[in-house]
Amino acid sequence: MTSLLREEPVARVEMPYGSGPCWLVTRYADVQLVTSDRRFSRAALIGADFPRITPAPIAQPEAINLMDPPLLARFRRLVAHAFGPRQLERMTPWVQERVDSLLTAMEAEGPGADLAAHLSDRLPLETICELLGIPAEDRPRLRGWAIAMMTMTPQAGEAAVAARQELRAYFDALTARRRTAPGEDLLSALATARIGDETLTDGELAVLAQLLMVSGHDTTTYDISDMVFTLLTHPAQLAQLQARPALLEQAIEELLRHIPFRQGVGIPRVALEDVEVGGVTIRAGDTVHVSYLTANRDESVYERPEELDFERGCPAPHMAFGHGMHHCLGSHLARLMLRTAIGALLTRFPGLRLAVPPEEIRWNTRSIWRFPLALPVAW
Repeated sequence: MTSLLREEPVARVEMPYGSGPCWLVTRYADVQLVTSDRRFSRAALIGADFPRITPAPIAQPEAINLMDPPLLARFRRLVAHAFGPRQLERMTPWVQERVDSLLTAMEAEGPGADLAAHLSDRLPLETICELLGIPAEDRPRLRGWAIAMMTMTPQAGEAAVAARQELRAYFDALTARRRTAPGEDLLSALATARIGDETLTDGELAVLAQLLMVSGHDTTTYDISDMVFTLLTHPAQLAQLQARPALLEQAIEELLRHIPFRQGVGIPRVALEDVEVGGVTIRAGDTVHVSYLTANRDESVYERPEELDFERGCPAPHMAFGHGMHHCLGSHLARLMLRTAIGALLTRFPGLRLAVPPEEIRWNTRSIWRFPLALPVAW
């Protein structure tokens, strides 16, 4: 897609699933426009067989990621009211203790241990489930459904639909219980959140809980493995970070900008009227995808965008968590997990390295995410 960024930043393309062609927007400024301008709608996708990279649409009609203002603004206010600094503060010591425990188990196994299995696959799932108050015995089942929903292969369509239905049924039942018997968890806070007369409906609450569980662990699971692989294959940057731990927060942001976590695009938008984007007229009714990956590599915004530079500064915020009205609600929790996991890992294992040559690492090719299937490390 980087060639499109340079040669055709607003391009007409075909997606593997869904009806008809669509537009793909790759330049930073154009992505900003499409994701923040109300002339582009997510709600217009509801009920449509829109162009996409998965056999079945991932989002459900009541989901926040298919809402437009002013409903979206109302929803985000209610979520922010429940999912604020207090929840993050409550989870901070828990995340640190869990990271320490997971790394202790990895250390006990000895060099050659799979960091993905010990840390990446466990920390984000356990953290978001702890935050939502999801019982430990249910978590493996939920993880399996989440994986099924993100699979891109044609034969996975029925399984993806079934997984989405199973998740919805699970969270319908769980949120109903939290309505009548709330606890101290985030799901209970969302169930009882109120601003004036505004509350979440039963359907909104169930779909939001499902979205938080899936997106709250899925992306960060792969972020951890991708970041560790990137550091272990960039020795100069790794040495710099180990010598200057104060760079950690800045390094995390640069890694988020630099790494292509996704293998394609996400949820598109529909133009509600004719709009000019990058000198191209997009007609009313056209579907428009954006690429956050290429926006993060736009050389008109970032000098030497292909390089990993922990002292780059911030010429413009990266788009790893999206942009505009649908910027990720859980980005602050993801950053907490990434800082804690990467920081503890580098402190505890100063000699950390890959246990196999980089070319022997096998990568996922089935789902929308790009990540190593296993990450054996030594120290």
